[in-house]
Amino acid sequence: MATAYRICPLCEATCGLELTIADGRVTGARGDRDDVFSHGFICPKGATFDELENDPDRLRAPVIRVGGDWREVTWEEAFAAVERGLTGVAGRHGRQALAIYLGNPNAHTLAGGLYAGPLVRALGTTNVYSASTVDQMPKHVSSGLLFGDSLAIPVPDLDRTSYLLILGANPVDSGGSLCTAADFPGRLRALRERGGRLVVVDPRRTRTARLADRHLAVRPGTDAYLLFAVVHTLFEEGLAVRRDDADGADEVAALARDFTPERVAGVCGVAAPEIRRLARELAAAPSAAVYARIGTSTAAFGTLTSWLVDVLNVLTGNLDRPGGAMFPLAPHRPAGARSRRGFRLGRWHSRVRGLPEVRGELPATTLVDEIVTPGEGQVRALVTVAGNPVLSTPGGDRLGDALGALEFMISVDPYLNETTRHAHVVLPPPPPSRSPHYDFALSDLAVRNTARYSPPALPLPAGEPDECAILARLTRIASGQDADADELTMTRALGAATADPASPVHGADPAALLARLTGESPALRRLDLMLRLGAYGDGFGAVPGGLSLEALRRAPHGIDLGPLRPRLPEVLRTPSGRIELCPPPIAEDVGRLRDGLAERRAAGLLLIGRRHLRSNNSWMHNLPGLVRGSNRCTLQVHPDDARRLGLADTGTAEVSSDAGTVKVEVEITDEVMPGVVSLPHGWGHGRSGTRASVAAAHAGVSANALTDPRIRDPLSGNAVLNGIPVRVRPI
Repeated sequence: MATAYRICPLCEATCGLELTIADGRVTGARGDRDDVFSHGFICPKGATFDELENDPDRLRAPVIRVGGDWREVTWEEAFAAVERGLTGVAGRHGRQALAIYLGNPNAHTLAGGLYAGPLVRALGTTNVYSASTVDQMPKHVSSGLLFGDSLAIPVPDLDRTSYLLILGANPVDSGGSLCTAADFPGRLRALRERGGRLVVVDPRRTRTARLADRHLAVRPGTDAYLLFAVVHTLFEEGLAVRRDDADGADEVAALARDFTPERVAGVCGVAAPEIRRLARELAAAPSAAVYARIGTSTAAFGTLTSWLVDVLNVLTGNLDRPGGAMFPLAPHRPAGARSRRGFRLGRWHSRVRGLPEVRGELPATTLVDEIVTPGEGQVRALVTVAGNPVLSTPGGDRLGDALGALEFMISVDPYLNETTRHAHVVLPPPPPSRSPHYDFALSDLAVRNTARYSPPALPLPAGEPDECAILARLTRIASGQDADADELTMTRALGAATADPASPVHGADPAALLARLTGESPALRRLDLMLRLGAYGDGFGAVPGGLSLEALRRAPHGIDLGPLRPRLPEVLRTPSGRIELCPPPIAEDVGRLRDGLAERRAAGLLLIGRRHLRSNNSWMHNLPGLVRGSNRCTLQVHPDDARRLGLADTGTAEVSSDAGTVKVEVEITDEVMPGVVSLPHGWGHGRSGTRASVAAAHAGVSANALTDPRIRDPLSGNAVLNGIPVRVRPI
């Protein structure tokens, strides 16, 4: 029996795990008490790491679909089939006939951080889709417009703030989103123990709301109205802070004039005195941060809400200051200012619906249109990497039907799920214990700067590639080049660094530096390069005690780099080099919000989603330890609505929207506000052709049968999953 240390890849919290290894397999997992970030905290997902590793339904070798059957093949046979399929479609129809969909687990892997982008570029198509447009794209757009960089996302400085306002987020269950914070519950409790205040705005009384000093129930989809009324109050009462590095405050004040607390109260359901109280508390707090997530992003005004969150952080003087909303500095990122190219929207548009590009991708809800609509540029081949859009996107059933008509489809995934069952070739990555791990995306969002790396806890079987090698091989196939793309990438990076007078390796020989990189694979040598040239790096010896891959190997529990530090103006990439508080696309979209002030509120029910501590979208429902207990895929209904509709607890209801109908078990609870019903996201398993026996036995229903793929947030293209009008009746 042996012990290995591992960063958990199962949610954004990135907790440290202590794995028990026996007879060549993982047999248990518990929290790593010495981990510099999580200090032993663990949630049920991390505790079932061994079940994920040893899941008997997990694919252990590549498979090729022959008619209705699957045949295991060697890796070389699988890659040969991929090459024939991809080059055949591209040769017959052109590169625009190719498409790719990236699921959210890519944000949790070394492979996703290093190879997803090169794979997209190698395919040479504008048909790029990801889970970002059913999740977080509004925040990327608002950050891009405010700061010039869509990855410059401020996170609440949880460990030092004295006032935290959370909207549409339930980090006690989710582990956080676009805010990487191991032991989020403990950090919230510590906030209150040191005399701070926590206010939660949510249509549900979530587990996070139960920890709060105050919970405000808001009508789904109206968070932007509430926040604009807070902005209005700040200006009206002379509480707004004017920053020397920000433009557009007067324009924001003008836009806010129509959104008085009294006018907004009837729309959002929060009383005007409560709105004014929020504004005054934010302004008076010694430090404060506003944080909003999934519930606000997946709504009709997702980008406006995301923008208003940081407008409030600016206007209360809390952006980029300890205890406020701050910009992390990940160890693989170089410090210092970068080019000021700014952020652009709509560089191209989708073929069928004319939807604008955002951050190099198109809205996931229009992928099906590109597949089923004939004409030049019709998508005829699809690559999916760690994604299940049939369950996770609106209109998933239609997409599933469309996937079956593709000429060719490749999936990189360990399961035959509702999406990958349509593939012609499935390439399964090894279990996480057999691949190295470093968090690229999530280190950029951490509430404390740390550096952590996990080597493989177990060796790969002979001849089996890890996920980095799988995606690198796909990239070479897609590009049609046999050249070592990793070597070229590193050579270019070293050439730029040695030519930069501000770099610690300025004037050095790039070839000599390349030879000094460590790591057993191209991916690890690239990581070593990024760490050495990063903000805390050793500069190939120029900075004694600095980071390198070897330094992280010697620190299995990670290296603490300290609390977040102010980083403005270096993070700004706007052409002006300033915070642009009132970007024209935002100002234009405010008109849509203003129009809603005059609309009559519909009397029907509104559907929202919800998160659970034992779930992470659709991809963790095949683990017995995470689905045991009572049914979690239920329709939560307030007692008043249940009485009015004649619904019985644990009875069955038919839920209908303009998009579809489901039948689901009822759960009567006062945790949802009257007029709101809640159904969790990511269920609907057990379809023909899948191989996930535990998930099939706990199938549930897909909430996306009720969401409409035609409805989106116009600036970001994000799907609207919350605030859906529905009709409910007992059956």
